[in-house]
Formats: sequence, structure tokens, C-alpha cells
Amino acid sequence: MDFATYQNLINQNKHRQDNSLSVRFYDKSIKTDKLNDNGIPVFKSVCYCEIRIKDNTTEIYDQPATKDKIERFPIEYARYQMMKEKTIRGTAIEMFAFLSATEIETCKYRGIFTIEDLADLTQEQAKNLQLSKEYETAKKFVSFAKNIKNMTTINEIEQKYQKQITGLEEQIKKLSQNKKRGKSK
Repeated sequence: MDFATYQNLINQNKHRQDNSLSVRFYDKSIKTDKLNDNGIPVFKSVCYCEIRIKDNTTEIYDQPATKDKIERFPIEYARYQMMKEKTIRGTAIEMFAFLSATEIETCKYRGIFTIEDLADLTQEQAKNLQLSKEYETAKKFVSFAKNIKNMTTINEIEQKYQKQITGLEEQIKKLSQNKKRGKSK
């Protein structure tokens, strides 16, 4: 799902009647009854739905997600699906040490789940989403990371050439020794 599709979902659901709820889908690791070959318990990932009543910290619904919950809260489920898809191909926004917890949640609420997503925004999009500062920081970080990757690649190429040079120097040394032996006969 792309940013525009995600934005359309939000626009369609603005008039939902249960705006007093805070809903989140997430993966939870659940211990199964199975054991692996070493006798260690096997865990599996299960999609959960957490529902909180806003301004009420004591009442929480937190159970495995059902088809009913997914249909009732399509934006939140779309956000969950988008996050899963994006973090496979990028660096999770939570890994970005330059953002506070509030900034991370702001990004995720706006459908930005990876550092690369944040850096790929246009300045106008970042401004519209009120993420200008975060955007600038992510751009610098991604640029720096690309430079490090390029330097690593250059170092790998240099090491490859250095091995070739060392091998050629050894061949020259052997040829010189063979040539000297040939003259001394």
C-alpha cells in the first residue's frame, strides 16, 4: 500500500462513530504447545488487536485479531499491514535514534514506518505532515549511510586489487628468481 492509498483510507474513515477508541494491531509472540528438537518451546507470531477507550487507562481489549475487528477498524489494520510490508524492505523507524518516541508515533500514525520512507518524502509532503525536522534528519542519515556503503564497496574493491597486486608481485619475484638461476647455469 502506498502513501496515497493510506491517506484515502484515513479520509474515508474520518466520520467513524467510534472515535473514542484507540485501536492498534500488532504482532505478539505466543508460546505454542510444541517443542523443538532440543526441547525448547516453539513460539509463533500472532496478529493481536488492542482496543483502548480514550481517556480510560484501565479498560483494555487485547486479544487475537478477528475478521470482525479487521473489518471494523480498516485504517488501523491497513496501518499494521503497511508497517509489516515496509519494514521488510527498510529500516524500522523505531531504529532511528534521532527521533523521540513521540516523533516515531507521529510518523507511524501518518503511514511512515521506515527511515527510508521518511527520507523519500518531498519537502512539501514533510511540511504537510508536520515532519520537516524529522525529514531533514532522515535525509542526512540516509545520505550518510549511502556514503558509508559506498566507502565499504570502495574498500572491498581496493582489497581485491591489493590481493591481485600481491599475487602479481609474487609472480614477478618467482620469474626474477628463475631468470637469475637461468643465468647462473
